[in-house]
Amino acid sequence: MIFLRRVVLVAVFVLVVIPITAVIAAPQAAAEPRKRPQADAGALARRMLAKVKVARPLSIRGYSHRRFQPRWAHHKGRCDAREMVLARDGRGVRRNAACHPVKGVWYSPYDGKWLKSEKQVDVDHVVPLAYAWRSGASKWSQARRRAFANDLSRPELIVVSHSANIAKGGQGPQSWRPPRRGHWCRYATSWITVKHHYRLFVTRKEKVALLNMLRTCRR
Repeated sequence: MIFLRRVVLVAVFVLVVIPITAVIAAPQAAAEPRKRPQADAGALARRMLAKVKVARPLSIRGYSHRRFQPRWAHHKGRCDAREMVLARDGRGVRRNAACHPVKGVWYSPYDGKWLKSEKQVDVDHVVPLAYAWRSGASKWSQARRRAFANDLSRPELIVVSHSANIAKGGQGPQSWRPPRRGHWCRYATSWITVKHHYRLFVTRKEKVALLNMLRTCRR
């Protein structure tokens, strides 16, 4: 009889304690997948950055926006690269017959602003064209520069607020960073991914700034 009571007590204890433990552990387990992608992206970016050449910036001489982008290249039917990015990064985007957005909402990750008009947003080149020129693109063919300026496969084109894009200009990460610190990891990994793919070099100060921003990927 005593043995039977012990068995019942153990069973009740297991039924009560295990659910409580599971409830406590669940949030921790659920939080891990959210942390891993950023941490993994940061680790991969560090490995890529280690392979990127470090050199002094080249002269801006000869640079012109038209050397990269006389106009946005068409990617799908009547849609050019800018229109494709606006449709990709926006919510509830409606386009007219010419593929131009006439309605939608866009989020600017640089400064955390929500924008309800296409006139308030810009499609930013993460690695500015002028900066790419000084990082080795001045030696490219016109076709390669055009491909770079209209690349939808790499994280080079992104929708941001017009004000953030103006503030950034042609600066690198050693001179300008997104005002919203929460975007530093994504900004640095995007910058490195583009430079690594196109074999553009980085300066010493640029590399230090990128490594500093990658530290946020672990948070």
